Amino acid sequence: MTQDGHEIPFNRAYRTGRETAHIESAIESKHLSSGGRFTKLCEGWLTERTGSERAMMTTSCTAALEMAAILAGVGEGDEVVMPSFGFVTTATAFVLRGATPVFVDVREDTLCADAELVEGGMTDATKAIVPVDYAGVACDMDALRSLAEARGVMMIEDAAQGLMASRDGRALGSFGDLGALSFHETKNVTCGEGGALLVNDPDCVERAEILRDKGTNRQRFERGETAKYTWIDIGSSYAMSDLNAAFLWGQLEEAEAITASRRTSWDRYHERFEELEAEGLVRRPIVPDACVHNAHMYYLLLAGPDARRQVIDDLDGRGINAVFHYVPLHSSPAGRRYGRAAGELPVTDDVSERLLRLPLWADMPPETVDTVIDAVRASVTRSARVR
Repeated sequence: MTQDGHEIPFNRAYRTGRETAHIESAIESKHLSSGGRFTKLCEGWLTERTGSERAMMTTSCTAALEMAAILAGVGEGDEVVMPSFGFVTTATAFVLRGATPVFVDVREDTLCADAELVEGGMTDATKAIVPVDYAGVACDMDALRSLAEARGVMMIEDAAQGLMASRDGRALGSFGDLGALSFHETKNVTCGEGGALLVNDPDCVERAEILRDKGTNRQRFERGETAKYTWIDIGSSYAMSDLNAAFLWGQLEEAEAITASRRTSWDRYHERFEELEAEGLVRRPIVPDACVHNAHMYYLLLAGPDARRQVIDDLDGRGINAVFHYVPLHSSPAGRRYGRAAGELPVTDDVSERLLRLPLWADMPPETVDTVIDAVRASVTRSARVR
């Protein structure tokens, strides 16, 4: 039983068994801060896996997004277009620079940014667009990329949930000028807290190094490219410690196996809920043919907020922790204060009240998945049909 009293938690952090040995190795090396052996291993793996120009380990995906905002040059009077159905730091990273987030609706199928609506939310003040890869499923990247290039703005891909997922054979996080990944405990591959900035525009690499190292040219100094180590730009302490990177390396070594295990549970959910969807009681996730998802999340859309509340309560009574997801950014107190909505956002308003996330983690026993399925089926059959 978990600390919150649930026998089946929403998430259970996975351990490969290699993390402790790697942490001990980092301690023995006497290099615990950023830039050590494990930092370099993680960055090399991510660079090769995503095809990015450079991967830089950060303290969080939030830190990566804040770096991206600086690299995009956003400031007072600028606007940044993003979906309202997303995590708060997608917006705060740009609000901190003085920019205004412009919230747009998502597609009904993938719950990702709708390119036509993104274009509709753009003005002469638009500095960047920020698509979010929801549940490890890609947005229509070709359309968004073409839009960004045509309008001369940066595309920053929030791929917090996207590691090990792809579209048209290309890794998520690599489509924008910049991409951000998360290694939070709830993500497929984790180090508790951590992230990475994927720099896909070669012109951004040097400044990204400076920003991550507190505004200094330390990286160039350590490579022997300059005679002095000094402060030359704005920046902050965005770099991941080698201790965190050591834990993460133990996870990245098993990233394929972790993803395969999660997909097994995801597929089991998907198959068993097909009948409920055919009966009009739920809607299952939709994954476009061009996408390979990473089984980051399994969700259902229920009939409405009352039905969701009932299912959550029913599952909670059986010791199962199922949860809702984002409160729309455009209707949140800070969203209204710092941003604006580009028209009505009916899909976001609708799905935010109906979406239910089910327990899912690596090495989740099949019988545990079945217990959740049976509990959901029993509860949903008492709920109203999905319109």
